[in-house]
Amino acid sequence: MIKRFLEKEIKSHLSHPEITILVGPRQVGKTTLLMNLKKELDRSGEKTMFLNLDIERDRIHSETQEHLVKKCGLEFGERKGFVFIDEIQRKENAALFLKGLFDMGFSHKLIVSGSGSLELKAGIHESLSGRKRLFELPPVTFQEFAAYKTGYSYEERMTEFFDVEKEQARTLLDEYLNFGGYPRIVVEPLADEKFKIMDELYRSYVEKDLIYWMRIDKPDAFIRMIQRLAASSSRILNHSRIASETGLSVPTLKNYLWYAEKTFIIRTLSPFFTNRVKEIVKAPAVYFLDTGLLNYAQGIYGSAVPGRQAGFTFQNWVCTRLLEKTRTTGWHLHYWRTTDKAEVDFVLDRQKDQVPIEVKFSPGRAQITRSLHAFIDKYKPAEAWVVNLNMDERIRIRETEVRFIPFYRL
Repeated sequence: MIKRFLEKEIKSHLSHPEITILVGPRQVGKTTLLMNLKKELDRSGEKTMFLNLDIERDRIHSETQEHLVKKCGLEFGERKGFVFIDEIQRKENAALFLKGLFDMGFSHKLIVSGSGSLELKAGIHESLSGRKRLFELPPVTFQEFAAYKTGYSYEERMTEFFDVEKEQARTLLDEYLNFGGYPRIVVEPLADEKFKIMDELYRSYVEKDLIYWMRIDKPDAFIRMIQRLAASSSRILNHSRIASETGLSVPTLKNYLWYAEKTFIIRTLSPFFTNRVKEIVKAPAVYFLDTGLLNYAQGIYGSAVPGRQAGFTFQNWVCTRLLEKTRTTGWHLHYWRTTDKAEVDFVLDRQKDQVPIEVKFSPGRAQITRSLHAFIDKYKPAEAWVVNLNMDERIRIRETEVRFIPFYRL
C-alpha cells in the first residue's frame, strides 16, 4: 500500500459540514483512499455507507435525493453517518444533486469522488459555492514514491536520507522521471508490465473519458495533439503550429486543450509580465502532470530518457512539485520570457512578491544564467532559486539571495 499524504488532510475535513470532494486523474488511487477512510471510521465505531456509481445496484440509490435519504435511513437509523459516493461523474447533474442534498439539510457527511473533473467542475463552483471543499489527488508524488521504495524506513526523515544517500536519491529520481507516478506502475517491478499498464491507462483515458464522457468528436486528432504537446512539453505553445500539425482548427485545438487540462493530463502556465511591449503576455507553456505519461506520448517510455529531453522531463517534474506545494497558498506559478529571448523557467508570484526559479539538470555545479540575472536586475526579488541535482548553497546578488536547491529539498 502506498501512503498518500492527502489522506491526512482529507481526514481532518471529515468533521466539517461541507461536502468533501475528491477529484483527480483516472486510476490514481481515489477509490483506495476513500476505502481507507471508511475502514478507519468503521474501526472507530462510526456508521458508514459506500456507493460506487459504476455498480448498477448502488446507482439506484442515487437516482434522486429522496432515494438516498431513504437508503441512509435504512443503514443508519437515527444516527449520523458518513456517506461515500465514488465515481460521482456517472451521476447526471452531479453538482445540482449534491447542492440539493446540502440545502435540504442532509444530516450525514458526504464524501464524494470523481475521475472526470469536467462533469464535476463544470457546475461545481456555481452550484456548490460555500458548500464544499475540493481536493485534487495527483499521481503518486516523488516524495510518496521515495518513501514507498525505501520501505517507509525514513518516512519522517526523507531529506536526511537523501543528504546521506545521494546516489540512491538520483537512482530513485531517474526511475520516477522515466515511469511516472501512477500507483499500479509504482508497485509493478517489471518494466514490460509497467509499459502494458501505461498503455492500458492511456487507452482507458481516451476511450472512456474522451470519447464516451467528453464527447470528443475527433479522438485521433486529440491523440495527435497530446503527442505534439509531449514533444513540446516545458516550452511555449504555438497554437497555429500545433493546429496545423494535427489538422485541427485553432478554436478546436483550444477546446481540446481545455479538455486535456480539465481531465488532469496537462497544466498550462501563463506568462508573468509587467511590460506588454517587452515581455511575452499571452502564449501558455504546457506541462504534463505525470512524467510517465509524458514519456509514453513521445514513444520513449521504459527506456532512458535521451539527452536534452531528460532536462525537459526534469523541468516538467519541478513544475508538478511547485504546483503541489503552492496549491491553496495564494502563490501563482508562471514563466517569464522577453521579446529579446531572455527567459526564466518559473516565477512564483503573489501580489508584489516574486520568486524566479531556474531548473538545471546537468551534473556538477549549477550556474546563474544571464536570463536570471536579467530578471533579478528588473524585479529585484528577495529570493531566487536554482533547482538542480545536488548543489546546496546560497549566494547574494545585490539584495537578492540566490538559493541553489537540490531537487529533493524542493
